[in-house]
Amino acid sequence: MRYIQTDQAPQAIGPYSQGIIVNNMLYSSGQIPLRADGTLVEGSIEEQTEQVFANLQAILEEAGASFDTVVKTMVFLDDINDFQAVNEVYGRYFAEHKPARSCVEVANLPKGVGIEIEVIALVK
Repeated sequence: MRYIQTDQAPQAIGPYSQGIIVNNMLYSSGQIPLRADGTLVEGSIEEQTEQVFANLQAILEEAGASFDTVVKTMVFLDDINDFQAVNEVYGRYFAEHKPARSCVEVANLPKGVGIEIEVIALVK
């Protein structure tokens, strides 16, 4: 088991890791639209989603993985009506390679954000 830690993504805001590798699989913690310096992106759902993907990219790279090795994503929205806007951003990161995905509406997300995404990826 190996813990993933990068300064290119926000530090954990609780007792957990940015990600953990077990048997060549990366399990990321959920990423919200926090910048690496800890400031919150409070713009549109598209801007929030872009920041989430920047965080995920940093964690994937630190682990030796990439968006092309993601096998599963879990998307949490505070408003399912944002699905289409999020899907447009999501599709830029998963155009050819399309991992399995869950997407659900939840009552609340940390810090009142609109989106949180976690991934499971193969580490090469």
